[in-house]
Amino acid sequence: MLPGSKWLSHQLGLEGLSPAVSSGIILCFWALSTWILAQVSSSVYRYYTICQYFRCFPQPPLQNWFVGHLGMVTRHREESLKYIISTVATFREAFLIWRGPFQPVVSLCHPDYIRPVTSASAYVAPKDDLTYGFFKPWLGDGLLVSEGDKWSQHWCLLAPAFHFDILKPYVKIFNQSTDIMHAKWRHLCAEGSTYLDVFDHISLMTLDSLQKCIFSHDSNCQEKPSPYISSILELSVLITKRFNRFLQHWDSLYFLTEEGRLFSEACRLVHDSTNNVIQARKKVLAEQGPEAFLKNKGKGKTMDFIDVLLLAKDENGKSLSDKEIQEEANTFMFEGHDTTASGISWALYNLAHHQEHQDRCHQEIQELLRGHQPEEIEWDDLSQMPFLTMCIKESMRLHPPVTIVVRKCTKDIQLPDSRIIPKGSVCLIHIFGTHHNPAVWPNPEVYDPYRFDAQNTQKMSPLAFMPFSAGPRNCIGQNFAMSEMKVVLALTLLRFHVLPHEKPAQRKADLILRAEDGLWRKVEPLQEGSQRSI
Repeated sequence: MLPGSKWLSHQLGLEGLSPAVSSGIILCFWALSTWILAQVSSSVYRYYTICQYFRCFPQPPLQNWFVGHLGMVTRHREESLKYIISTVATFREAFLIWRGPFQPVVSLCHPDYIRPVTSASAYVAPKDDLTYGFFKPWLGDGLLVSEGDKWSQHWCLLAPAFHFDILKPYVKIFNQSTDIMHAKWRHLCAEGSTYLDVFDHISLMTLDSLQKCIFSHDSNCQEKPSPYISSILELSVLITKRFNRFLQHWDSLYFLTEEGRLFSEACRLVHDSTNNVIQARKKVLAEQGPEAFLKNKGKGKTMDFIDVLLLAKDENGKSLSDKEIQEEANTFMFEGHDTTASGISWALYNLAHHQEHQDRCHQEIQELLRGHQPEEIEWDDLSQMPFLTMCIKESMRLHPPVTIVVRKCTKDIQLPDSRIIPKGSVCLIHIFGTHHNPAVWPNPEVYDPYRFDAQNTQKMSPLAFMPFSAGPRNCIGQNFAMSEMKVVLALTLLRFHVLPHEKPAQRKADLILRAEDGLWRKVEPLQEGSQRSI
């Protein structure tokens, strides 16, 4: 028998078994023990090696060895954002955080240190699978999630959908959706409800606009419930919850839970709705032919996102499949509503707390629209709002809709000081941290639109301000988003006086930056043509 086997046999209670069976069990026990010891030793050695490799990166104090910094940086609430601001004020270029005992993450918060990652190709610094994989059942391989050749091909096919000629007619849609929202506000104010959760109202308004721009469909979702819109909102909430629940990161566990089943059902409804539109539009296209279809679109009908995708062909004449069109439409629907709603809502928040800037915006829009009948923002007006544009940009600096972008390095990336982000590492492009970095922005917590005066922006690094990310994978729809934000804010500030709520907003960085328990503002309707002093 094996050395010490008599003692071990006694400890395991194997005395009554034959010597051959007993020796086999003991051999398996020794093999299992050796494997466990080897795994533990390997993990300890790996942890030691990682610690040695990343010693050149400073890091804030750990919560503890096992949790790392998770409790401090992943609660996504006001205290976590304040923690990030204080950390960036201490480590102004790059620092290390730990997601558990074995997952170091390099956080970059200075333009010079972000540039090597954003300038790398999408192959060298793709998006992190763990972070963006949760979206795949909903968005498939749309632009947000896809990588490599597929991402490059789809980006080229989708770029025409955001050309100025396509965007121009959307301005009328933005006006109409904003008018509906303002009619609701006036009705609520007339009933005495002057305090509104503007984020909730604006989110419905952007969803309304997107359905018209993507599908040419009017769901009336601002005035009555829509199952499709409810499913979009539910999916966003469920993904946020899943991010914050470690055990639900495994698909095999998540889809056994009640929330996993709700997620699957919401995905099914969204996919069916999108597919129905695609099939109906394909039928019209087949009946009319591409030339007649385009000619009819030129007679006052808006060329929507589905139209552009159906007509898109690559250099070999290959069209997108129905599934690919569905994935890109769902991606645009997701990325286009919450981020824009966040940008508009926080702009109103900041202007409510800085009445002098709000008054100047009001006067700028009033002068721009003097003589306009009806009271509507047109495409050419968008370039005639310099101060409002400055206010929007400064708001997105203080409150960027997307706070971080996560990349996984497939090759070593060298930083300006010769430190290396090693192959296989996860790194954060910290948009929120960079926007609040005192080494990049003097007095970063102060709302000052004049930072974006033309003379000041000439001296600014392109990566100092990146609310739409940066590099080859920046937001393809940023012109769409800026156009909608300008229209909505211009008409809102023309028609309403926006005032603070007595309770300070508590920021919450979920999928996008929102406010805990809503972003409440007081709104007072203005009489047509009313003047406000500056």
